[in-house]
Amino acid sequence: MRLFILSILAFTCGFNAKANDTTKQKQTLPSVQVKTIDGKAVNIQDYGKTGKITIISFWATWCGPCIKELDNILDVYDEWQTKYGCELIAVTIDDSRNITKVKPFVNGKGWPYTILTDENKDLARAMNVNNPPQVILIDQQGHIVYVHNGYTEGSELELEEQIKKLIK
Repeated sequence: MRLFILSILAFTCGFNAKANDTTKQKQTLPSVQVKTIDGKAVNIQDYGKTGKITIISFWATWCGPCIKELDNILDVYDEWQTKYGCELIAVTIDDSRNITKVKPFVNGKGWPYTILTDENKDLARAMNVNNPPQVILIDQQGHIVYVHNGYTEGSELELEEQIKKLIK
């Protein structure tokens, strides 16, 4: 009887392990409404369905490292668009007190990125973003393939290395 129970237990454990392997799915963007810089509601999930490599950068006007990162990416962004066909979506988490500063700030910077606002931080919560800057890289099929928190000089070079892996 003991051998029979052990056999059933081993079979069940093996079956569960295989079931877990087959049900693992790559993470994609959640279905969360955000707004464009002009106030139009959009679903962030749509940006993962473009067939392009997509960089999502969470930032805020009060975050020095965020601004430095987006400025440094700007230096290579045209090249990245040409070489890799990627796009950058910059999602500000500025709250209702600061949201009116975002558009003039972006215009002053001359950032060509798609700017979205997440003033209630619904997307940030759904994506587990606690502190900006945070960069999330989405592959051509809409899967999250890389997440980086914080910014130090040269982080954009690591991001480019991750983008290159998606081109192969």
